[in-house]
Amino acid sequence: MAELATIARPYAEALFKAVGADASSTSEWLDPLAAVAANEQLRQFADSPKATSEQVLAVIAGTLENPLPAMGENFLRTVIDNGRLSALPEIAQQFRTLKNAQLGAFDATVYSAFEMDSAAVADLSSVLEKRFARKLNLQVQLQPDLIGGIRVVVGDEVLDTSIKARLQQLKVALTA
Repeated sequence: MAELATIARPYAEALFKAVGADASSTSEWLDPLAAVAANEQLRQFADSPKATSEQVLAVIAGTLENPLPAMGENFLRTVIDNGRLSALPEIAQQFRTLKNAQLGAFDATVYSAFEMDSAAVADLSSVLEKRFARKLNLQVQLQPDLIGGIRVVVGDEVLDTSIKARLQQLKVALTA
């Protein structure tokens, strides 16, 4: 079977071309849709030969907080009819990459040992944008095992200023 990224790419590109400059509002319904499609029980239901595509569409639409716009419903119907529901999270990821490239921005994940308020995230965002020399869309995730500090992942670049990383470096230096 083809790799998931290869399957998802034409869907993401077609959706991106179809929405044009409206990519930001498309992300508002595509990201929650991808989160629902990532549910293993839902995929088992969708893969069942007894479930029709209309039933799968109704179940997915019923689990979303906001109703899908007409374009979102048509897109979901196409994905379901082609048996590509399992690729929907990857489609959303590739769509986000295309949208970010259009805006000149990059997704960045900040792993923090402690909760960060919005002011701290805004300050961190400006510092990281200078450090990485590009516009960043920050997503903060709590990771208590870092002990303190943060770990930032932007694409394939990692900036690790956590205490856990420093202790690991110290351990390597002492055992060398």
